[in-house]
Amino acid sequence: MPQPDHVPTWMTSQLAEHREVAASMTDLLPAAVAVAERLIEAYRGTGVLYTLGNGGSAADAQHLSGELIGHYRRDRRPLPAVTLTTDATVSTCIANDYSFDEVFSRQVRALARPGDVVAAFTTSGRSANVVEALRAAQANGATTVLFGGGDGGPAASYADLTLIVPSDQTPRIQEMHTFLLHVISEMLDAWAEQEATA
Repeated sequence: MPQPDHVPTWMTSQLAEHREVAASMTDLLPAAVAVAERLIEAYRGTGVLYTLGNGGSAADAQHLSGELIGHYRRDRRPLPAVTLTTDATVSTCIANDYSFDEVFSRQVRALARPGDVVAAFTTSGRSANVVEALRAAQANGATTVLFGGGDGGPAASYADLTLIVPSDQTPRIQEMHTFLLHVISEMLDAWAEQEATA
């Protein structure tokens, strides 16, 4: 297959940005371990992980749930995880009858309990529906986790554990969210496999 004679400068610039942000992720690894340990604590009991986000962040939320209900790299028991964007009937009902800002918080108020974990993915931390969901989760006694970027925005005020990517560029933040959800999945996978043989 013929190759192009040149690569656009913007592509090499974006790859350089990716490498720079990826290099800074070492500082977030202890926080990723803390999130994984909190999820293990939940899964030792009857806890459930609820995930949420908008747009590409909704895809990341679904990605994490899929890794836990399915498996990451090991054959082990399914781990309870629910993504709040996947029920179109519930989401559109809430958005229509109440407001889009409540599309996650009403679900969280109905479902999340002490012992559960609510993880929100947002690149800006400013989406009102995400902020309200985290606020509702804390009010219900669930542990809240924020996968964010930049300064974390208002959502950070309602997060018990934060994974804030040091970038204000949406693509770079989402790329690192994928890395973070993968390392957390690896820890949970290993724990669940070991649990089965204990």
